Amino acid sequence: MIVMQPVLEIYTPEGFDLWPVAEIEPFGFLPLSGSLSSAEVGTAVMRIAGCNDIDPAGDRPCRPAGALDAFLHGLLTFDHLFAAGGLRVTDTATGVTFLPGCCDGLEDWRDWHQFIDGGSLLGFGHDPVSPVAERFGDVVRLTVNAEEADSPVIELSVTQLRHLLAGVERNLADFLALTADWASGHLPDHGTLVTAALSRALDSPASAEPL
Repeated sequence: MIVMQPVLEIYTPEGFDLWPVAEIEPFGFLPLSGSLSSAEVGTAVMRIAGCNDIDPAGDRPCRPAGALDAFLHGLLTFDHLFAAGGLRVTDTATGVTFLPGCCDGLEDWRDWHQFIDGGSLLGFGHDPVSPVAERFGDVVRLTVNAEEADSPVIELSVTQLRHLLAGVERNLADFLALTADWASGHLPDHGTLVTAALSRALDSPASAEPL
């Protein structure tokens, strides 16, 4: 069985206390879905906000003074948002796992659709680890690390990949529905703006219908 999940690469800053977060292994991956606990949702929101916690430049508005407003500032004001992670693919029969690479981001997950429709190769990283997706007719080959001649691979059909991407769409929509409820309770003064920003960051409208 082949499983595809939208995942965030997690890094929790030491001493983070703006809202409750879950204990997750640093630089591990958190799958996003509608089954996350409240603390896991908090971790995901923290991570996406943290990815965009960058000092404003140019004509960007200055950071607010308060700790919460300052931390959320990039998430709520940047036009182009980043979410560390991507799509993780696991072949449960062989144990092979295809992970997001260093040049990957969950905000670009729809590139997989463009790859299916017209691309022959989609790269996600560079030396020393270069995950690559290639299409050969009706077959898609996912190479865990193209830098290694004997790298493990996962092969699946184009039809199967389309089905898996539909599942990713549902998982993200379900996750965003959770974040809307979470934000209304934990960030009542920012809930609507945070939910809208997360929807943009994940390129998935909160109200998206399953494919």
